[in-house]
Amino acid sequence: MTREQIEDFISLVAPDYSILLADNLDKAFVGIDSENETPRAVYSIEKCIEVLSEDMSSEEAVDYFWFNVAGSGGKGYPTYISTPPEEQEESPYK
Repeated sequence: MTREQIEDFISLVAPDYSILLADNLDKAFVGIDSENETPRAVYSIEKCIEVLSEDMSSEEAVDYFWFNVAGSGGKGYPTYISTPPEEQEESPYK
């Protein structure tokens, strides 16, 4: 998704809230967590690492994600979840 599409989505599902979005990880956005008192953006861990891998090695992307992205949490910060691969002939979860 683009940042504009994400912002449009947020304005529909959580119009009364200012939701913190992760920088440069729009492709990894998967939705809004509305179960909490304050809704939060939700991102795919795997997609975040994939996006980060465009500018660094896979190993560096994993380290960067866990230390600088997921590790910078706090009240209102995005939530990061594991997501299944988008296209795969056989499920790895059997």
